Amino acid sequence: MKDLYSKTGALQALAPAVLAATDTGDAMDLQGFNSALLVVNTGAIVSSGDFTTKLQESDTTTSGDFSDVAAADLIGEFPASLEADSVVRVGYRGTKRYLRQVTTKNSGTSIAVGIVLLRGNAADAPVA
Repeated sequence: MKDLYSKTGALQALAPAVLAATDTGDAMDLQGFNSALLVVNTGAIVSSGDFTTKLQESDTTTSGDFSDVAAADLIGEFPASLEADSVVRVGYRGTKRYLRQVTTKNSGTSIAVGIVLLRGNAADAPVA
């Protein structure tokens, strides 16, 4: 039997909520891990809500140091607009220590969304 539980760590990037404005997440530390996967789980969209999500990276936790992750450092891609009742997963293969999600409200009212960052390929396993 394969054991993924002991080899991954999960961080809450955005607590499940009804989002009615742009949300910039906190810095998430990848130290001790060699891969990452952002999982966006959506629910209902109200009044033609148009929301997008992107991943940003930095070597520090300073907000101004974060920049958008280049497409070449993503595995998969974020949709042009999040859809209701969907799951989007995008991998990260860059080299920065910190990541954060940014979910942007482009128009409409709100979206139900939660985001998790899975960190994998732990340097030390099992992961606590």
